[in-house]
Formats: sequence, structure tokens, C-alpha cells
Amino acid sequence: MDLPKYNGNIHPDEWINDLQTYFNIKQNLINIDIVISLVDSTIKLPTGIDNIEKLRDALKEDISFIVFKNTNKRILQSLKYNPERKGGNTSNFISNFRKLCYNAEINDVEEQKRYLYKSLPNNHFDYISNEFYEKMKNVNSINELIKRFEEIVLEESNLIRNGSIVALKHVATGKYLSSIKNLCYTTGSRKQLVFVGSSEPIPNSLWKIEFGDELAAYTDNSIKLRHVKSDTFLGIFYCNYDNIIHKYRRDYYKSPSTNHTEVSCKNTNDGYWNGNWKFNHSKLENYQGYLKSNDTIILSIKRVLDVSCNYIQNGQYEFLRSHDIQITIGNDAFQEVVCHNERLGGNDEFQPKLTKLTVPDTDKTLGSKHYK
Repeated sequence: MDLPKYNGNIHPDEWINDLQTYFNIKQNLINIDIVISLVDSTIKLPTGIDNIEKLRDALKEDISFIVFKNTNKRILQSLKYNPERKGGNTSNFISNFRKLCYNAEINDVEEQKRYLYKSLPNNHFDYISNEFYEKMKNVNSINELIKRFEEIVLEESNLIRNGSIVALKHVATGKYLSSIKNLCYTTGSRKQLVFVGSSEPIPNSLWKIEFGDELAAYTDNSIKLRHVKSDTFLGIFYCNYDNIIHKYRRDYYKSPSTNHTEVSCKNTNDGYWNGNWKFNHSKLENYQGYLKSNDTIILSIKRVLDVSCNYIQNGQYEFLRSHDIQITIGNDAFQEVVCHNERLGGNDEFQPKLTKLTVPDTDKTLGSKHYK
């Protein structure tokens, strides 16, 4: 390697460490005269420097080092973190942050915290900014600071945001909530069928989660689940007039195999349709956080009619469930999905999983054998 010159644009400690490495590789003692000759002529050194430590001290007292430190501080002040979901690179950001702290000789952890926090997006909904100081309590080293920061970044990358595409895994069976465009119930509402099908996420098991804010909080929440491939919404449906039996009947449609409430997909909202789902953490009662990928949740929806078809003041929630009962349409059998108001159990648990799986441009429906 070529001996590096010192011109004030590198930290003196780093430059000297590089020289010491060079001489160790060459198995030579450091020649102080050779080292001094590598200092740029614009940097005036005092006389009497006869060892590395005196040279180190002299370089740190020169005005060029003060300018160097202040420059790195200003760059550190303007440094901005860009999450990977927006095209950033956390590893490069942290490497740059640590280098700037080193060059500016910012060694106090509390000061490092302030600079790191200042680099975060100034956004009311930004999870990392909101969680930062809570997660950074009792941090007393830069390694611990970076470790905690990476933990927050990892959590942030798993947050489900408005418009996120997820596959909803039914925990008990390991299969995914699915629907197929134009495949409809042959009884009840005759709307688009909902079932639990493939054991891997596929285009027909993709759902877009929609809600009011950027992040879905477990408190006071309501989400819509839009089936991506058919552009329809998951929900429950009731009618005032049944075209099949030609009479007025105010009631929710029943599933074809049980007496539970039918779950279907529909492309518009009206007075007889409800597609607003509430979610609760199935393992952590009264959980206050945000919905994340792989959380185990219970999905519920409000009925406005009871089983006797009377209006319920303030409504009554029923829970999304799948079970071993199958329904047959044509020659194909599908694992049923319903809503119920019975005791909760393992069949009521779902896990939303963020996915980058895309829906093909073609709208051809694959054979149902691909979905069971």
C-alpha cells in the first residue's frame, strides 16, 4: 500500500493508525521523520516532535482539525434517515453516522442519541420517531444505541400501513383466506365465495388493508379488507327482500353448511352491507400497539340484526372463523369461512403477513385445484 498523506481531511488518529499498520506489515519501526514528511506542507508543525504521540497532539491542535471536526458535526446535523421501504439503506446510514461521530469526536452517548433522533423523519405518524426515546432508556454505549435502533427499524419494517398488501393465514390450518373472482355461493347472497385455501400465499389470497390513519392501532380501530384480484371487500350481507323466495325477510344470509353468518366479497357498500372489521390481539389483552405482520389477531364485525331479525342497539360483534366443514360448489369442495358469536378458540385466529407477491396482469381464474 502507498503511504497516505495527511492533509486535514482525515481524523489524525485514523491516519496514524493506518501508518502503524503499514509499518507493522513491513516489520519496520516507525521512522518519525518519514511520518512527518507525509504531513501536507500547508500544515505547520512545531519543532521538537520526536515521536508519534507528539505528532498526534500537534495535528489535533492545528486549525485544520478544528475545521474537520466542525464540518463533520454540520454533516451529522443534516444527516437524514430514510427507511428501506422508501429506498434507504440502514446499514449504510449507520456506518455513516458512526463515522461522523468518530470524526467529530462525539463520544458522549446522550449527545449521540440527540443526533440520531434529529436524523429521523419529522412525521407525526413515524413509528421510529415516536418509539425512539422509550426504547433508548438506559442505553450507555454506542453499540447498545445502534442495537436498539436496529430493533426499532426491524419493528417498523413489520408494521402494517394503510394500503399494505397482506395474506391472512388461518393459524389452526396454516392455510390462507382466499376468494376467486366470479366464483359465488349457490345459496344465500350468491355473492363471491370466501374460503380458506392454499397453504402458501398466492394471488387469490392477497388483501389490501385500508383504514383512516397511516398506522393501524389496536385501540379504536376499523379496517377494510379489499380482495386485490377481484377488487371486492370482505364482509357480511343481509337483505330486506329475497328474490329467491319472493318475499320480505330482514335477515343476514346464512352459510350453506352451518347456521352461522355467511361471509362474502362484494364490490360496493350499501345499507345492507358491512365491510368494517375490528381487530384485537388474540394473545395480549388490551394491547395498545400497532398492527404488525405476523401478529395473531381476532377479526370481528358488527351485526345490526339479532338471530330473530330484530335491530340491535349499538350492534353485536361476530367473529371471523374457519373450520373443517367444507362446502361444495360444482365438483369442488372449499373450507368454509363464517362469522359467529360463540366462544372464541383456535379456529378464530388469523395472522396478517406482509407480502411482495404481485397479482398477474391477466385476469384468468386458475382452476380451483390450485386453491384447496
